[in-house]
Amino acid sequence: MKVLGIETSCDETAVCLIEAEGDFGPSFKWQTLGNALISQAAMHAEFGGVFPNLAKREHAKNLVPLLEQVLGKDVRLTKSNINVGSLEQTLTREPELLAQIVPFLEQHGKPDIDAIAVTYGPGLEPALWVGINFAKALSLVWNVPIVAVNHMEGHIVLSMMKGRNLEEFEFPALALLISGGHTELVLSKQFQSYEIIGETRDDAAGEAFDKVARLLGLGYPGGPEISRLAAEARTENLVPDFKLPRPMLNEDTFDFSFSGLKTAVRKLVDGKELSGEEKKKMAREFEDAVADVLVEKTMRAVETCGAQTVVVGGGVSANTYIRKRLEEALKEYGDPARLLVPPPALATDNALMIGLAGYFRALHKEYADPTSLGAIGKLKLV
Repeated sequence: MKVLGIETSCDETAVCLIEAEGDFGPSFKWQTLGNALISQAAMHAEFGGVFPNLAKREHAKNLVPLLEQVLGKDVRLTKSNINVGSLEQTLTREPELLAQIVPFLEQHGKPDIDAIAVTYGPGLEPALWVGINFAKALSLVWNVPIVAVNHMEGHIVLSMMKGRNLEEFEFPALALLISGGHTELVLSKQFQSYEIIGETRDDAAGEAFDKVARLLGLGYPGGPEISRLAAEARTENLVPDFKLPRPMLNEDTFDFSFSGLKTAVRKLVDGKELSGEEKKKMAREFEDAVADVLVEKTMRAVETCGAQTVVVGGGVSANTYIRKRLEEALKEYGDPARLLVPPPALATDNALMIGLAGYFRALHKEYADPTSLGAIGKLKLV
């Protein structure tokens, strides 16, 4: 089965084409036929975060060129029979996208694909709608079914991959999902079965990284900048002479809270001109605080739930220090629980994770109804 994946949940526009066979298990294998991504991070840097209307505009501008890049030789140089009126109705929200997709479809025939997988949530709704309507337009012209993919399931499924096959692991699996919009602990007793046992009550971990980076006068996205300074502080043995809180660390719950941690940083730096060394110390203590909470909560959940596998996904999973701390904690725990993390280059949003998650849904004919498919910004993983 060949699946076209589309991801537009935030500030990355991504399209891929994968080919896969076999159900979830040892027989499963897949390969990438095409993969392309454009990040908008530099554009949003001046706002200190993602500006939804800018993200929407850039998705509309980028999707057709990325599709053409991904399909490459697989695009037939024969005209498709298209109903422009139907496309106009489908893309009422996306006039810029309509202006690009009509000539593309008029010049190129249907590629060899079996399904279109698209993110429908969670994420920024204006951004999500662009990808969804793009998928609807292609489905209409090419007569290919759509699979609606939960963005967070995409992160989980991608982390379960080892090269072109599945990792060998056992359920129950505990997923730690850490990104700019989410910090969740999700228990899976079997594939595609999810129970959220802990989540953030305010700021997500990635959001806290970005906000603290702003307080320190660092660039956006803030996570990599904080981590870089923290690593330098450890290398230079710069030990902070202050202590930040570890929110909810000792509470009898798997929930998280990072807003107070951000506020504590603000109180320490407000009105001060920090030196480079002071910024490094603050970055180190902040990253230590976040890691302490994430690792402690995760390990407590592992023990409580009897998890055999820990799956980590989301943009913050690219943080090498947090990965290292989790690895050390699992080794010290002495349980055979395995740690599954994506390659750093695929930790952030991408279309491969949507294509892969969509494949397993398409395999069992779990297709979406285009007439009712819509963006759900606060979609839960259930």
